Amino acid sequence: MIDLSVNSKVIHDVGLVIFDKDGTLIELYPYWSQMVALRARIICETLGLGAEHQAGLRWALGVDESAGRLRHEGPVGLKKREVVLKAATDYLDGIGHEDTLGLCEQAFDRADEVSSSNLRRLIRPIQGAVSLMGALRDRGCRVALATVDVSRRARLAMEFIGASDTLDLIVGGEEVVRSKPAPEMIHIILGRLGIGPSQAIMVGDALSDVQMGINAGLKASIGLLTGFATAEHLRSLTPFIARDVSELAVCPRRA
Repeated sequence: MIDLSVNSKVIHDVGLVIFDKDGTLIELYPYWSQMVALRARIICETLGLGAEHQAGLRWALGVDESAGRLRHEGPVGLKKREVVLKAATDYLDGIGHEDTLGLCEQAFDRADEVSSSNLRRLIRPIQGAVSLMGALRDRGCRVALATVDVSRRARLAMEFIGASDTLDLIVGGEEVVRSKPAPEMIHIILGRLGIGPSQAIMVGDALSDVQMGINAGLKASIGLLTGFATAEHLRSLTPFIARDVSELAVCPRRA
């Protein structure tokens, strides 16, 4: 068990820290804006659609390019892959292209393949993320990842930033029926690692991350200001708020 400090507050007797991925361990907008752009380009090239519809798809999937951020309602970055796929097919339905689910699935898979050879462009670790995960692991605290991204993509990202050896478990969006803020991901993690909710905490940048931890009955949920949520919104759910993971630290051992 470790004690974890969050600014001036301390959470005692923690045996497991569950992290969200996007906006928590890696920067949110660079990753998803480029993945969405790649998906949109492949779909439009396949269907013979121009730049206007690439831009329309990027918006439909959740990228607000004029603001340089992801849309707060998502779906990308917040919802499971199947929900993002539906946003793509709904857009295409609206412009007269029906029954495109198979085409979009192939485009998403192709985007995964293409991007995997150039992760340096997409993935930027948030300062302090890897060192915190290593400190937790070194002190015997279990570390897990709960992400709406698919597990294989999350694993690639963690390998790229050099954090895969610190993780005990990754649970991706494809493994659950009900995604965040439902507690299903956390229930899977607790069950597989054999740890009770009173020993575990959740760390994430979205209200759905914090609410998932609450719904699972965890010891605490920590909200970060590196993604979707504002401090005001987070304060309505948790007393533990930090600018980013660099403001979290493993406390020295108690005498």
